[in-house]
Amino acid sequence: MNVRKYLFILLLIVALTAHAQQQAPLKIWTGTAERASNVTLTPYIPKGATANCPAVIVCPGGSYHWLDTRTEGEGVAKWLNSQGIAAFVLRYRVAGVWAFISHYRLFVRGRRQPDMLRDVQRSIQLVREGATTWSINPQAVGVMGFSAGGHLAVASATYASTNYLSPLGIVPKVSVRPDFVAALYPVVTLTDKRYVHRRSRKGILGEWGKCNKKLKDSLSLERHVPTNCPPVFIVHCDDDPIVSPGNSRLLDSALTSRRIPHQYIRYTTGGHGFGASEVKGSAQSRRWREAFVSWLNNSALPLVRDTADRQNKKIEKL
Repeated sequence: MNVRKYLFILLLIVALTAHAQQQAPLKIWTGTAERASNVTLTPYIPKGATANCPAVIVCPGGSYHWLDTRTEGEGVAKWLNSQGIAAFVLRYRVAGVWAFISHYRLFVRGRRQPDMLRDVQRSIQLVREGATTWSINPQAVGVMGFSAGGHLAVASATYASTNYLSPLGIVPKVSVRPDFVAALYPVVTLTDKRYVHRRSRKGILGEWGKCNKKLKDSLSLERHVPTNCPPVFIVHCDDDPIVSPGNSRLLDSALTSRRIPHQYIRYTTGGHGFGASEVKGSAQSRRWREAFVSWLNNSALPLVRDTADRQNKKIEKL
């Protein structure tokens, strides 16, 4: 790497930092019956944020066994801030490295579904309820995820009608359905043998669940896209060596058949795990960032506003 490239990266880091206002992580389960003190939500609020500022809950990937909070968490949040978008990095529950190495969850529950779905629903609830505090628009809250985090992001929309918080006695007064979703090189299917990412499936379902046909079907997202699914943005590279791009093709087909507004971008090169990095992936795959901002401003948010206006008119008539 030459001096000019080093200088460019340094200036980029400085620019991103100037836009970001990272706040202390929130322990989202404090004061509840849920024993998950390690789950945190870290706000990154852009300077000068206004009440119209959209917000994105960021779900890093890691095969539901660990989390890449640097490339697919903090780096993404700072980049979103540079675009005037608030970000909240979710450190959700995963199986853990020991679960990957051993098979201890054959004998004890460990962390598995619906823990992750519960974490993301709770996060959407708290972000909406705290909208005034953070100067964000509670009607423009989305979820962005990478790899297994992409599965979680789409699942937050797919299963929004199920209140995973109710066993804890939590009945949110705000919607836990995201207003838009972005899925980068996502895990989608847990059933299609051609494309399934087995490590992620084991992570979310556990040692016994990964063999349970009903459970695998229940979290295969391409089979459960609801008719009221919010707009979806998908990116996948044809040369992804970790999660087959067939996952995104299945999701694209399901969204198309249900006439859900979405954009699916296929890049020839880029691989996997590039997040918002300036050096990972390829020059082609790094263009997803500009494409996402354009999609958000020109497609997703106008749809969100139209939906909100129609709902408000219905309320007025009543």
